[in-house]
Amino acid sequence: MDEEKLIHDWLVRKLKERLLRDYNEIQDNIEGQKHEFDGCYPDIILGNHGMVLAVLEVETEHSINSGKAAEWKRIAESGTKLILMVPKKSVKYVTSLLWEQGIMDKASIGTYDVVIAMP
Repeated sequence: MDEEKLIHDWLVRKLKERLLRDYNEIQDNIEGQKHEFDGCYPDIILGNHGMVLAVLEVETEHSINSGKAAEWKRIAESGTKLILMVPKKSVKYVTSLLWEQGIMDKASIGTYDVVIAMP
């Protein structure tokens, strides 16, 4: 398993665990599960009482591109809240892609950073 997939899947699991207190229906698309939302398969679909409230996408440095931004646009234009979790150093690029797609006002950006501190 490559490092980016390992980080991606670990982060999806951690976010799902953390979001359990705010949402009672959480579906993820890791480990072979396929939960579709508006023609896409986002990493996490967040809901309560049968309603989808938000869609969360976890991106790695190499998964961020204009093709992925087109998927973000499809999700954002559905009227559902779009949350992107991206590497801290990729925020500027992601922001640029969101502006190009015309959805900067329809997305929230969260960041993560993998830091290893050796003595």
